[in-house]
Amino acid sequence: MAHTILRLPVVRARTGLSRSTIYLRISEGSFPRPVQLGVRAVGWVESEIDEWLDQQIQNRSDPMSKMRRIKP
Repeated sequence: MAHTILRLPVVRARTGLSRSTIYLRISEGSFPRPVQLGVRAVGWVESEIDEWLDQQIQNRSDPMSKMRRIKP
C-alpha cells in the first residue's frame, strides 16, 4: 500500500491551521503526529490528515459534539 506524505505547507493549506496550532494540537494529542523523514524534515500521512478532517466535519454536524466540549 502506497502512502502519500504531506509536508507542512500542504497540511496548513488543507486544514486551515497555522504551524503553531498544528504543533499545539499534536502536543495535546488531538492532531496526527508527523513522520520523521530526515534530521530536519517531517511530513504527515495524507490518509491521517483526511481522517482528522472528516472527524472535524462529523463533529460539526453532530449536535452532541457541542455538549461534549462544554465543561461544567
